[in-house]
Amino acid sequence: MPDLKTHFTNKNIVVTGGVGSVGREIVEKLLEFSPNLVRVVDNNESGLFDMEMSFAGHGNIEFYLADITDEREIRRTFSNMDMCFHSAALKHVPSCERSPFSAVNVNIQGCETVGRAAIEAGLEKVIFTSSDKAVNPTNVMGTTKLMGERLFTAMNFLRSQQHKTKFSCTRFGNVLGSRGSVVPLFANQIAKGGPITLTDDRMSRFVMTMSQAADLVIESMVLAKGGEVFITKMPVLRIRDLARVMIDRLAPLYGYTPTDIKVNTVGARPGEKMWEELSTEEEAGRLLEGEKFLVVLPAGHTRAQREQTYAYEEVSLDPSEVVYHSDRQPIMDDQQIADLLMEDAVLPSEVRTLVDSMQTGEQQ
Repeated sequence: MPDLKTHFTNKNIVVTGGVGSVGREIVEKLLEFSPNLVRVVDNNESGLFDMEMSFAGHGNIEFYLADITDEREIRRTFSNMDMCFHSAALKHVPSCERSPFSAVNVNIQGCETVGRAAIEAGLEKVIFTSSDKAVNPTNVMGTTKLMGERLFTAMNFLRSQQHKTKFSCTRFGNVLGSRGSVVPLFANQIAKGGPITLTDDRMSRFVMTMSQAADLVIESMVLAKGGEVFITKMPVLRIRDLARVMIDRLAPLYGYTPTDIKVNTVGARPGEKMWEELSTEEEAGRLLEGEKFLVVLPAGHTRAQREQTYAYEEVSLDPSEVVYHSDRQPIMDDQQIADLLMEDAVLPSEVRTLVDSMQTGEQQ
């Protein structure tokens, strides 16, 4: 992999949505690479205050209250920056279904605002965090994320005539442990004695931790040539299996037996798929694959042009026509799911403390 520290040392970096789960993880990792300045931009005033208190010992981080649809404020916060991680978005399927105009405003208009500000400020690179729900979307959230990807690709190809900024995207699956993910929901329901609300026991999902998601975004910033979509190869689980493993592991922490916790199937929410995809059949003709991730190259180039422009010397990537579909991939077994739950920041902190205490008591 490329030398991340060298790439970010002494750089000025802005992170939109930096108070969010993945945004904050990106910020924490960036601070390890000795940047000159990390500027956190978010419209969550309380979250910004709490985060600023947490990072009070760092002299190279700033916090700005701004909405990404406010072009004047975004231009101000992008001034004197070198690169941008654009992670601000509306990310939850049900809320975007109920508030589609807000989703369009934030996820599409916000991308345009960020792009215009980045070009005007002369940033080197901007990375947009997308979602596997942008692949063959069936809901408002996925559709707006797809349009965000298309905007970034289009803005990148204005570069040769009008500006120097490179625009690329990352696309990843469900981030376990993030706010609104199913893990804290199930943990809370188990703590109360159930029932667990399962949407549909056929559902399968690509999953990753917050640390893995942040690593993908940061590595993509280093590798990006402009116009690509970087995709981490992720394991797949069935939601019913996740519920069962969490019940088995967590119910005893609260004085219940696993059989005490009932599971109610409530049906898929509007816009939800039974499965997810990482790439499409159409993208398979311009796909590179490595051990850890996939790269979808932009359309509109001949094969020779792509081979010349998108040569990644830092990693080994080969042409591929694979289409990753969560219902066609190997499914994680119970032990693999249990191990994943014990990764950092997957379980809520108070639940992880209970788990660690019980394990320590068993060892004694």
